[in-house]
Amino acid sequence: MTRIDATFARLRGQNRKAFVAYIMAGDPDVATSLALIEGMPAAGVDIIELGMPFTDPMADGPTIQAAGQRALGGGHKMDRTFEMVRAFRANNAETPIVLMGYYNPIYARGVARFLAEATAAGVDGLIVVDLPPEEDAELCLPAQAAGLNFIRLATPTTDAKRLPKVLQNTSGFVYYVSVTGITGAAAAQAAEVGPEVARIKASTDLPVIVGFGITTPDAAKTIAGVADGCVVGSAIVKLIGEGKSTAEVLARVAELAAGAHRA
Repeated sequence: MTRIDATFARLRGQNRKAFVAYIMAGDPDVATSLALIEGMPAAGVDIIELGMPFTDPMADGPTIQAAGQRALGGGHKMDRTFEMVRAFRANNAETPIVLMGYYNPIYARGVARFLAEATAAGVDGLIVVDLPPEEDAELCLPAQAAGLNFIRLATPTTDAKRLPKVLQNTSGFVYYVSVTGITGAAAAQAAEVGPEVARIKASTDLPVIVGFGITTPDAAKTIAGVADGCVVGSAIVKLIGEGKSTAEVLARVAELAAGAHRA
């Protein structure tokens, strides 16, 4: 059982929904982003998504793109992402960390090397947004063989014909993208999300977590109420971009987490 599996088992036992928080590794610098992820569990975060900076983040809106540019501009490299995870693991052996991003940096590093370093650092799962199920042999299957969950995205355009392919080798949880388009582009609507989550859950026993378009505690509560939990990214990253202090960012994270946990 992975840390992600164990987390969802614990939450089910507590009749609670999951709150997942995303930040970009190295934004605006390693020390700040490390302090943020170290403070997240106490703020109510159940799973941490850590973005891997990339020069061409096609699925991301301006807020996440700017975070990646800040990190890259500060000289952030994959080595530093792994250093952050190792430092986090020195004091936290329970909270799952999922690396989220694009395949190019992984390919450039070499899949075998990347997976060995990720598992050694204490990474629990991967979300690679531009690697379709047809390419599972490239990274998904090796990642699962290495003990990492490979989390797949489903979207409003994932129809009944496509869904089984998407779910085939997914593990940990399914990430349902609540709106079409880029991150931060529109608000998630529970009336639209609920039936889609139910449709996915009819085809899998995996938890379904909803992301994109969740910016307030009330929205976190509403969306988590029709799923197994929710993800907030752009709303947190926006505060980092505005130069808010670590304490201010974590206070907002705690408010968002409390919303999800009330669902």
